[in-house]
Amino acid sequence: MVYKLLDGPVSLPLLRLLLCGVLQLSPGTGSRSFPSLSDDIPFRITWPGAEFSLPTTGGLYKPDDYVIVTTVDNERYKCMLPSVGNGDEGEDQEYKGLGPAELLEPLFKQSSCSYRIESYWTYEVCHGKHIRQYHEEKETGQKVNIQEYYLGATNTESETKEAEQEEKKRMRKNILSVAEVTTCEYELVILTPLLCNHPKYRFRSSPVNDIFCQSMHGSPLRPQSLERLEKQEEEMKPPLTAPRTNEGVGWWKYEFCYGKHVQQYHEDKGAGKSIIVVGTWNKEDHNMWSKKNSPRSYQWMEDGEQKVRVVSHFYGNGDLCDLTGKPRQVVVKLKCKESESPHAVTIYMLEPQTCQYILGVESPVICKILDTADEYGALSVPS
Repeated sequence: MVYKLLDGPVSLPLLRLLLCGVLQLSPGTGSRSFPSLSDDIPFRITWPGAEFSLPTTGGLYKPDDYVIVTTVDNERYKCMLPSVGNGDEGEDQEYKGLGPAELLEPLFKQSSCSYRIESYWTYEVCHGKHIRQYHEEKETGQKVNIQEYYLGATNTESETKEAEQEEKKRMRKNILSVAEVTTCEYELVILTPLLCNHPKYRFRSSPVNDIFCQSMHGSPLRPQSLERLEKQEEEMKPPLTAPRTNEGVGWWKYEFCYGKHVQQYHEDKGAGKSIIVVGTWNKEDHNMWSKKNSPRSYQWMEDGEQKVRVVSHFYGNGDLCDLTGKPRQVVVKLKCKESESPHAVTIYMLEPQTCQYILGVESPVICKILDTADEYGALSVPS
């Protein structure tokens, strides 16, 4: 376990334990006393080769700030220690820009609305107007029944129905969370880039301080025990497989094959199986879609880190829609959902616009796969 901790971000107390307790430190000109201990400062030990130059940005490295580390296999490494800092000192005092209320003015002047789509309810926040939750059901003949509740409203509603419908088409899904803190009293967290220019509201990540350990006197680039441990962990990992699931109640059922297609179908003993292709996968089409949308959504964890919680994929070029004359398309939302049953899967289909769908797939099976998503939301999953 020693090398597992050394190879990833560790806090200063762990670092001190590893360097002073398990490994051997050689005294000399490079030795120094450790600063006050804090779990708020993460470290990452890397093992660069001989051709290596210290970075000129981030943590400051001084020639005398190093330790000589000897492993249990008598491998020796010279580890350069950074000067710890968070890089944000004095930023609040230097800010002379607009205040929070002024930065948020466009949100209210542009008649914008924010949405959050869940398995049954859709939450709508039209800024400066109202907050409501609603559910739409379509019946035969395309008649729409709406069940809705207004959670709050102002007295300044003046937008026309046309403006509301136009905004609804854009469907800005940037409500992070909805919670009923007490009976019939709600708390909503809404994401907006308008506050990002203000240092008090800008996301601040605690910088990871790199410790660079270079091999000495013919020692391998990385400790042999570390290599063995990582190989053992890799062999113990269960293989990832591409998700495929069939779900649905009522007339239609849904089939989702990751990286292939989304279909809805109905099976009849006499007439056979009726299939409608809702969308098919095309990497280029998805990448173009992801440039205008957010393929990854994050959640704050208790330890202060962000973790990918939802990944969205675009499947287009489905069967032709009779009502619009255009191919059907669907956005598949893969969501990590904790459950006592490790193989439980929840799947639902929404149609916010005619022949444009949202397919939600929630399962604990997805949780580990989501961490492999790149900037386009593509997952490292065998096809």
